[in-house]
Amino acid sequence: MEKKTYIVGGALIALLILVVVFVAYSPSKVQLTAANSGSTVELKSGQVVSITLEANPTTGYTWEVVEPLDEQVMRQVGEIEFKRESDAIGAGGVQIIRFEIVNAGQTSLKLAYHRPWETDVEPLKTFYIQVVA
Repeated sequence: MEKKTYIVGGALIALLILVVVFVAYSPSKVQLTAANSGSTVELKSGQVVSITLEANPTTGYTWEVVEPLDEQVMRQVGEIEFKRESDAIGAGGVQIIRFEIVNAGQTSLKLAYHRPWETDVEPLKTFYIQVVA
């Protein structure tokens, strides 16, 4: 009987160590791309989500949040950043949008790639995720 107790106790300690290591080393930053669109993303309070999407603002098109966020769960951090792929005039690149998880809950995030002044035109692209924090 004592041998079974030691095995079970040892297994529980090993499991506890794995949980502690996983929590301690879970990434504080999560990187998403267009490939993640349509998915549900599970995050923790304090994590920062960085969404990197192809864009070319010189054409007037830009990514924009079009579905209001539940800012009690997730809020945008800073402005949308643009990184050009080259120094050529009119070069495309990527736009990076960051959000921070501030509390537990659920929210959805929808981004549209469009010309903001064209209100009656469908966006060229959309990005959508469901966030569970």
